[in-house]
Amino acid sequence: MADDVDTREWRIRTLNDAFRRNLTSGRVMITQGVADLGNERVAQVMQLVRTFDRFDPANDPHREHDFGAFELGRDRFFFKIDYYDLSLTCGSEDPSDPRETTRVLTVMLAS
Repeated sequence: MADDVDTREWRIRTLNDAFRRNLTSGRVMITQGVADLGNERVAQVMQLVRTFDRFDPANDPHREHDFGAFELGRDRFFFKIDYYDLSLTCGSEDPSDPRETTRVLTVMLAS
């Protein structure tokens, strides 16, 4: 059973990392507060999301690489990946299966 959990966890983490780095195979949302910072700042924020690698037990307890927090200048940002079914009407039953999961990355100001 532990091997199944480890394999599922690894698949979810791998899919999340690929999505976050390439911003393909899912949806990307930014909050109005982030959008209001302007295109140049949004591009900087998204670059930090794409290259984020400071996952630890405090911000990644399930080892899925689905959450991160970082600073840029005076602002603190969060990103979160959620898992939905293909129609985006409810949660995915199996986030380790990309054939039935749409990943949604949301980037927001911590404030």
